[in-house]
Amino acid sequence: MTVRILLVTGDAAESLEVFYPYQRLREEGYAVDVAAPERKRLQFVVHDFVEGFDTYTEKPGYTWPADLGFDEVDPAAYAALVIPGGRAPEYLRNDPRLRRITEHFFSEGKPVAQICHGPLIPAAAGVLSGRRTSAYPALEPDISAAGGTFEDGDSVVDGVVVSARAWPDHSAWMRAFLEVLRKAAPTG
Repeated sequence: MTVRILLVTGDAAESLEVFYPYQRLREEGYAVDVAAPERKRLQFVVHDFVEGFDTYTEKPGYTWPADLGFDEVDPAAYAALVIPGGRAPEYLRNDPRLRRITEHFFSEGKPVAQICHGPLIPAAAGVLSGRRTSAYPALEPDISAAGGTFEDGDSVVDGVVVSARAWPDHSAWMRAFLEVLRKAAPTG
């Protein structure tokens, strides 16, 4: 039986933070479904740091089709959840369908991988209280306001929740997440 992973995202997600976990999990034998507010071709972005800028810059990135709209997601059909960053979580966190999906994974104790701005979604769903999480460092006040504890690390593991700051942390983040995932939902 194929073990399914749900990756939730939308327009303006960071390209690398969608494609790296998508490809890495498929390489491990997991099936990965991309869910967004609706089935459509999503426009991802590339965030980078340019000398002289106070924050990151944003450029158009790759496009990719969503397999499912949030209305079509049965979270019980999935063993784990991946929440990439970029700007997408800033508006996705307002979607009650996604908050319901996110609450399921946390309440059922299923593995969750979140990176960069991804923790904004669990924060809005009210499930970060009492948890340790990494995130893009500018989100430290958001994590604290949600009742969580911000940790500036490349692979913060809190039970079955694995988090990281941004795409430069990919190797450590996915290595830690796969350790958690292999125990909770082995592929064979």
